[in-house]
Amino acid sequence: MSISIRLSRGGAKKRPYYRIVVANSRSPRDGKYLEQVGIYNPLLAKDSGERVKLVEDRVRYWLGVGAQPTDRVARFLDAAGIVERAARNNPKKGEPGDKAKERAEERASKIAEAEEAARAAEEEAKAAAAAPAAEEAPAAEEAAAEEAPAADDAATEEKAEG
Repeated sequence: MSISIRLSRGGAKKRPYYRIVVANSRSPRDGKYLEQVGIYNPLLAKDSGERVKLVEDRVRYWLGVGAQPTDRVARFLDAAGIVERAARNNPKKGEPGDKAKERAEERASKIAEAEEAARAAEEEAKAAAAAPAAEEAPAAEEAAAEEAPAADDAATEEKAEG
């Protein structure tokens, strides 16, 4: 029989209240327990002394007998100075899941395609703006060239008449 020190939920709906109990690890969460060794009221402020209350000598006894605290209870025991809890490091904690990564990659590729299309449209617009200006310049030169001979012709006609 393995013994654990864990939380047993009580209280009303949306008003949780927990007993810190020593129980057989196979018994249900709120079921039969061997002994109640403390209370935990999560509705109170974190700095409140009433939030977690432990019966230290009984907790020490059960730990000495071989009871294993759950992660949450181990935090309480560490805060109370009863048991030193090893710091845990989970480097993947903040990392998104596989599906979220796939969605992010799809979104990034769509954005890249949209930017590329916008860039191509911009270049086409610049090319279109530069092309008419280039076409207008020779057209203006041709128009000037057509006007110049006409002016020369008019001048020669005046001389001939005159």
